[in-house]
Amino acid sequence: MEKARVAMFDSKSYDVDSFQKANKEYGYEISFFKENLNSETAVLCQDHNVVCPFVNDTVDSEVIDILKSKGIKLITLRSAGYNNVDLKAVYKKIHVMHVPQYSPYAVAEHAAALMLALNRKTHRAFYRTRDSNFSIEGLIGFDMRGKTAGVIGTGKIGRVMIDILTGFGMNIVAYDPYADEDYAREKGFKYVEIQELYGKSDIITLHCPLTKGTYHIINSESLSRMKDGVMIVNTGRGQLIDTRALIKALKEKKVSSAGLDVYEEESEYFFEDFSSKVISDDVLARLLTFPNVLVTSHQGFFTREALNNIADTTLQNIKKYFNDEYLDNEICYRCENTECVKKKKGRCF
Repeated sequence: MEKARVAMFDSKSYDVDSFQKANKEYGYEISFFKENLNSETAVLCQDHNVVCPFVNDTVDSEVIDILKSKGIKLITLRSAGYNNVDLKAVYKKIHVMHVPQYSPYAVAEHAAALMLALNRKTHRAFYRTRDSNFSIEGLIGFDMRGKTAGVIGTGKIGRVMIDILTGFGMNIVAYDPYADEDYAREKGFKYVEIQELYGKSDIITLHCPLTKGTYHIINSESLSRMKDGVMIVNTGRGQLIDTRALIKALKEKKVSSAGLDVYEEESEYFFEDFSSKVISDDVLARLLTFPNVLVTSHQGFFTREALNNIADTTLQNIKKYFNDEYLDNEICYRCENTECVKKKKGRCF
C-alpha cells in the first residue's frame, strides 16, 4: 500500500502541535510549510502525494495543474469551506476532501461572543478601564431577551446558534433553502422567507456556506429591507457580505453594529501579524475605524477541541483514500457539496 506523504501549507504552531499529536496513530510523513499554497509555492509538493491547504490557500486551475504534475493524488482541506478550490478544474484530476464539521459549538459560541460584546460594548469598556476611565457614557446596550434574531443557515452551526439564542430568550426566525420544519417545531422557531427575515430581525447572524447563491447575500438591496439599527454578525465566509455596502449602511446608521470574524479579502492579512506595517487595503482599514465594528481574525474555529477534531478528521480522510474506503467527506465536483455522495455513495455524475 502506498504511504501518505503530506504537504501542509499555511502551517502555524498550533497546526503543527495538533497534527503531530493526532499523527501518532497514523505515522504519516507530514511536511509543514509556513508558506501559503499558490502557483509559486506549489513546487514544494515535490515528493509528496497529498496536499493539505487551509482557507486562504489558492487552489485554482494553475495550482491544480502543478499539483497533478507533481504526483498529488489527494487534496484534503483542513476546513469545512472549499470556496478556494476550483472544483471544475480539479474534476477527474485530483480527489478533494474536507472537514465538514469540527466543532459547531466553537463557531456558534464565537458568534454569540461577538453579539454580546457589540451589544454591551465590552471591547470599548476594556480600553476605557485600562486607561483608568470608568465612565459608562455611550456604553448602553439592550436586553437580548424578547428581541428577534434572524439565523441564515440552519446546518450544524446554525442549530447550535439557535440553541444559544433561545437560551437568551430571543425569538428566532430562520432562513434555509432546505428547511427542516420538524426540527423548527421541536425547537420552537419559525422558518421564513429571507425578505421577511430581513424585516423582522434585530440581529442577523450568518451561518450558510459560500455559494453562487449566497455570494453577497448581504448587499445594498438586502440592507435596505432591514430594520433600522440592525446588528449583523458573520462567522461564515467573508464574501457573504458586500463590505462596501455594509460600510455605507454603518455610516448611515442603518446598521448599528457589525461583528465580523471573516472578511472578503482576508487572505492577505488574516492569521498574520501586521502590527508594525501599514494596511494597504482601504476597505479593511475603514472597517477598523468604526467603534461599533468588531473584527476578529477568522478565529471562530479556534478552540482546542476544534483543532483536535480537524487534525483527526483530516488524517482519517487520508486513511480512507489510501485504504480505498468510502470517501464520505469527498466534495462532488458537479453539485459542489457532499450530499449526493452521501445519498448515492458516489458522485452525482
